[in-house]
Amino acid sequence: MMLTMPTTFRAEPTTPVPDGDEAWRAVERRDPRFDGRFVYAVRSTRIYCRPSCPSRRPSRDRVSFYPAAAAAEEAGYRACRRCHPREAQAAPAAAVAVERARLFIEAHPDQVVTLASLAAEVGMSSFHLQRTFKRLLGVSPREYQDTLRITRFKSRLRAGDTVSRATYEAGFGSSSRVYERSDKTLGMTPAAYRRGGAGMHITYTIVDSPFGKLLVGGTDRGVCAVALGDSDDALVRALRTDFPRAEIGRGDDLHRDWVEEIVGNIGGGNLGLNIPLDMQGTTFQQQVWTLLRKIPPGRTRSYGEIASELGNPRATRAVARACASNRIAVVIPCHRVVRSDGTPGGYKWGVERKRRLLEHERRHGR
Repeated sequence: MMLTMPTTFRAEPTTPVPDGDEAWRAVERRDPRFDGRFVYAVRSTRIYCRPSCPSRRPSRDRVSFYPAAAAAEEAGYRACRRCHPREAQAAPAAAVAVERARLFIEAHPDQVVTLASLAAEVGMSSFHLQRTFKRLLGVSPREYQDTLRITRFKSRLRAGDTVSRATYEAGFGSSSRVYERSDKTLGMTPAAYRRGGAGMHITYTIVDSPFGKLLVGGTDRGVCAVALGDSDDALVRALRTDFPRAEIGRGDDLHRDWVEEIVGNIGGGNLGLNIPLDMQGTTFQQQVWTLLRKIPPGRTRSYGEIASELGNPRATRAVARACASNRIAVVIPCHRVVRSDGTPGGYKWGVERKRRLLEHERRHGR
């Protein structure tokens, strides 16, 4: 999850510009803490960037430092299109503090970071930090830290750690806290997740649709997978890859109502779909998927527009990753998210199929 700075207000840097050596070290480290304090300009390209820019680093002898974007532009440089350095200095002080808080949480994954200690670290009152953090990121500092821990916990389980070892490595104080969250965040117990879904029972059916073969997989909680493809075998292989040790079997009659409702709405108005979903994801992914379900059929949104609606205008890549992580095609209509220039962009079930879905929805106006 990435924080993106709003651009409504302009605030001049309130901290001194570092000297040349310190500034260059910040550039070498791509240190985001220096974003907004200065920009660096490359004489060979005539482009200036923020210190955290992900672009390839130039030679030190080609770099000049400026206290603000305006100064670099006055010297004849143009803004980098990857890191948007003008936006870094347009951020209000509160947003800068929240970004510092986010980075501090990520830098201390094994520690219990209290709200009071975090507020002291960034120089803001606990009340103000809690409220601003939630407004900009959509979650509280504690929820953000828990999300990072759950992500690390999942990674350790997939790597083969025991549940107790993964609990310790992820920074949870006790296994009880993990099990309290397991149903919502894993969709199963931690032990079952570690075993690749062992203990889960998934039934699926495959039917024909206007857009190819359609697989619907479900658990006792709801639909966990909807996939489009060209063959039954490919769809089943993909399902087994996602849940390599789950008990998976065909059950054409078990979820007939769910299947009929999905097929009846494919390429059309899924806003009224009333089926339970068994989807697991991070807080950010859940937020993205919720917004996708609000896009009217026949309409599209860009990755950047979705990011802006979440309050993170530059989190376009994170939005794209959330779309790519979606396992429930059509019901969560990630096909309605396109690039800023209107081109389709990627699609887990095939770009050509994405184009056909969009064209069908536009033509039928549903």
